[in-house]
Amino acid sequence: MLSVQLYSVRDQLAADRPATLAELAGIGFGHVEPFGLGSPDRTPAERLAAARSLRADLDAAGLVVSAVHAGMPGEIAELEEECAILGADTAFIPRPRLVPGFGEETFADPAQLDAFADALGAAAESTTLRLGYHNHWFEWARLPDGTTGYDRFWQRTSASLLAELDVYWAVAAGADPAAVLATLGNRVTAVHLKDGPAEPGAPQTPIGTGRVDIPAVLRAAREVPWHVVEIDTTALDPFDLLATNATTLTTL
Repeated sequence: MLSVQLYSVRDQLAADRPATLAELAGIGFGHVEPFGLGSPDRTPAERLAAARSLRADLDAAGLVVSAVHAGMPGEIAELEEECAILGADTAFIPRPRLVPGFGEETFADPAQLDAFADALGAAAESTTLRLGYHNHWFEWARLPDGTTGYDRFWQRTSASLLAELDVYWAVAAGADPAAVLATLGNRVTAVHLKDGPAEPGAPQTPIGTGRVDIPAVLRAAREVPWHVVEIDTTALDPFDLLATNATTLTTL
């Protein structure tokens, strides 16, 4: 199933969310992946109100949530309630700093990494949500024993924790996305698909014009339920790029 990460059009959402969601639906997307749930910058009441407001706009546009990107609030029951409002059963944590007590250096520090893996694993076992982790590039930091933070994390954490593999950032880190998919197996329930130079901060380009071997990824991800189109940054019109990438993926 195809979905789109709403971070791709974050500026447009901030300016006019109903029109932006309608445009995504017009492109042909039926599912979306919201971001920003569980935000520590909002009170629980504010987060619930935001979820209800977003759900109303999604319903008006005819869009359904495939999963969400979220931080870990003090009580995971708060995140469960936000997700329930949006009709989402899966939440991916996209950065260590969104879990209290951890920062972006976590994957380069074995002790911190083990604590992080244990914390997310315990959370995954304690919640009715399907909880997972979404990578960027820094997770493949080389550890003193020669392994990578990414590999140590998945070997350490609970089997209940799911994975959303961002294939673009895996390539940026020097990893082979197809090999990562094979290693993680059915723990991967979603992949993020995009293309470009695979360098942090560099503008992304249409699928097929960059360093990511998307056909190989799609062959390796045949059993992955969700294929999610995303843009982090681009010099192109984001709606045009999302439409182009969606058409390419459908064709492939």
